[in-house]
Amino acid sequence: MSSELKSIQDIVSTSEKHQLYHNLIIQLKKDFTYANIEIDLDDNTQPIQLKEILHEALYKLIQERFSDYLNLLYIIDISEEKIKQLDGSDIALLSEQVAFLVLKREWKKVWFKKNYS
Repeated sequence: MSSELKSIQDIVSTSEKHQLYHNLIIQLKKDFTYANIEIDLDDNTQPIQLKEILHEALYKLIQERFSDYLNLLYIIDISEEKIKQLDGSDIALLSEQVAFLVLKREWKKVWFKKNYS
């Protein structure tokens, strides 16, 4: 399932192909809400907007609300090992890489819920 997901575009395309893009948005909103973080996503959010919105939200969290950022990663269930493997010297690049990990994990949640619930 996840071996072919090498980019945010792959995740979005796969979710659309399985008609689960809307569920992916719902899962993202749900986990951000649990972390008490506002994110500007709605049912009309287009895939290109999703990448930009998520990247910007993570960038701001890393810069301004680092403890909330860590809490979000915990809620979404991003492993600490995966985060430690990323290069943190460029925050813009880091937030883009974390956005991919977030979407990949959220996609797994949506996919498993659809296939095993």
